[in-house]
Amino acid sequence: MVLGLKIKNILFILLGAAIFSFGLVNFNMQNKLAEGGFTGITLLLYFLWKLDPSITNLLLNIPLFIIGWKLLGRNVFLYTIIGTVGVSIFLWIFQRYPLEMPLKSDLTLAALFAGVFAGIGLGIIFRFGGTTGGVDIIARLVQKYAGWNMGKTMFMFDACVIGLSLLTYLNYKQAMYTLVAVFVGARVIDFIVEGAYSARGAMIISEKNEDIAKKIMDEMERGVTALRGYGSYTKSERDVLYCVVAKSELIRLKNLVTTVDPHAFVSISIVHDVLGEGFTLDENKKPIQT
Repeated sequence: MVLGLKIKNILFILLGAAIFSFGLVNFNMQNKLAEGGFTGITLLLYFLWKLDPSITNLLLNIPLFIIGWKLLGRNVFLYTIIGTVGVSIFLWIFQRYPLEMPLKSDLTLAALFAGVFAGIGLGIIFRFGGTTGGVDIIARLVQKYAGWNMGKTMFMFDACVIGLSLLTYLNYKQAMYTLVAVFVGARVIDFIVEGAYSARGAMIISEKNEDIAKKIMDEMERGVTALRGYGSYTKSERDVLYCVVAKSELIRLKNLVTTVDPHAFVSISIVHDVLGEGFTLDENKKPIQT
């Protein structure tokens, strides 16, 4: 622990900053692709006036740190400083030791790699409790004082930055590939933050709930919860079973249910992340090491 912060989180935030900065230098900057948020502003200043992004990134964020430190909370604030400073340091390093990638003739690949590297880097930073400052702080301030949704504020800011880039240094082709990169990056961030592991939640309505629940617990070793439900058509109360299983166990669950009751009603939903026994805890309530 350093100042109450986890060493593991600090290391992963720095790793995320390195991945993000590598993609920014070697794919965005080499191929004149823009970005959203404060990163997009640093690129705008770079392409217009050759201002070093590693410096402008810090200069743009310092005022926001002063304004927004109370909103973030102590730990998130410190992790955010680590993430922002880490991005600036790695930007400085990768600009001086770039990896030449001749992708200007294939902007599709450049946009895809730019989005993937940005998504992985930022996703790791977010997953381990940090941010890179910038629009995240502005969005929190706007939400607090104007009541706007954070996603709405961030989208509007990103749109303005990309639009301004289009009016200054981007041509229409680069602008379209920038949108591809931003979209891919957003999807990768969701994938990492919400969890690469995707489980399935099943709600089961049957006349043989007890038999189904017993089979699931005995044969699949998964917990089952009985929720009280009320049928609007039948006007009668009945139990609704709820069970979460791994994605690979879904077919087995369906077969088990239909074996007991072929007429059972089963609803399946995607569960992006699961905490608890059988997933992150073992039978002794101890964390499962992955």
